[in-house]
Amino acid sequence: MATQHSRSAARLMMAPAVVLLLGWMLVPLTMTLYFSFKNYLPLRGGDLGWAGFDNYVRFVSSSAFWPAVQTTLVIVGGVLLITVVLGILLAMLLDQPMWGQGVVRILVIAPFFVMPTVSALVWKNMFMDPVNGLFAHLWRFFGAEPVSWLSDASLSSIIMIVSWQWLPFATLILLTAIQSLDSEQLEAAEMDGAPALARFTNIILPHLGRAITIVILIQTIFLLSIFAEIFVTTGGAFGTRTLTYLIFQRVLESQNVGLGSAGGVYAIILANIVAIFLMRIVGKNLDA
Repeated sequence: MATQHSRSAARLMMAPAVVLLLGWMLVPLTMTLYFSFKNYLPLRGGDLGWAGFDNYVRFVSSSAFWPAVQTTLVIVGGVLLITVVLGILLAMLLDQPMWGQGVVRILVIAPFFVMPTVSALVWKNMFMDPVNGLFAHLWRFFGAEPVSWLSDASLSSIIMIVSWQWLPFATLILLTAIQSLDSEQLEAAEMDGAPALARFTNIILPHLGRAITIVILIQTIFLLSIFAEIFVTTGGAFGTRTLTYLIFQRVLESQNVGLGSAGGVYAIILANIVAIFLMRIVGKNLDA
C-alpha cells in the first residue's frame, strides 16, 4: 500500500510533466482566445484595435460556415462507417490461420504509417487522375468513360482517401479485441448448430463493442481537424471545404488572424460537443 511519503514523491516527479502539458495546451488556447477579440492583420498594419465579438459574428454569419460544418460531419461519419465495417471484416479475416499471416498483417497495417500528404498525392495522381490514373484505365478497359473523381465525386473521393489511411488503425484495434475472445464460446455455439451469422451477431459483435467505441472516439478526434488531404487534392473546391479548411482560407485571404482565431474557437466548440457526446457513449459501453 502506498504511503503518504511515496504519494508525495510521485506527485513531485509528475509535476514537471503536468506543468509542461498544461502550458503546451493553455498557452496556444489563451492566445487564440485573445486574438479572436482583436482586429489583428499582421501584413496590413498589425494590431488595429479591439474587435469584441465582431469576428465571431462575421465568421458564423458567413454563407460558407454551416456548409463547412456539414461537410466536416459528413466526412467524419463516412470515414467512421467505412473503417468500422471494413475493419471488422478485415480483423476477422486476419484472425484466420493462413500462409504468410505475419506479412499480410504488416501490409494491411502499413498505410497507417504513410503521411496524409503523401497518401493524398498517391491517390490523386496514381488512382484518380482522369487521364492516366489506374481507375481511368480500368474504366476504359470496360468501355466506360473515365470519371473525374476529384470534381465529379469529390466528397466521396476524400472519404475514400481518408478511409484508406485510417482503416489499418481500426483493423489493428479490432483484431486485438477479436483475439481476446474466448474461442470456447464460438466452439460451443458451433457445436450447438448456431449458423455463422448468429455467432457473429450474438458473440463476436457484442465482444467488439468496447473496441468499436474506442476506434470511433479516437478517429473522430483526429478527423474533425482533417486538412492535408483536402489541401493536396481539391483545395477546398467542389464542396469539400471543411471547417478547418475554411479557417485556413479566411486567414489566408483576409490576412485577419483575429477572424481565423474566432473560427478556431468555433472548431474547438464543435470538437468538444462531439467529444462529450462520444464520451457518454463510450462510458456506457465501458461500464456495461
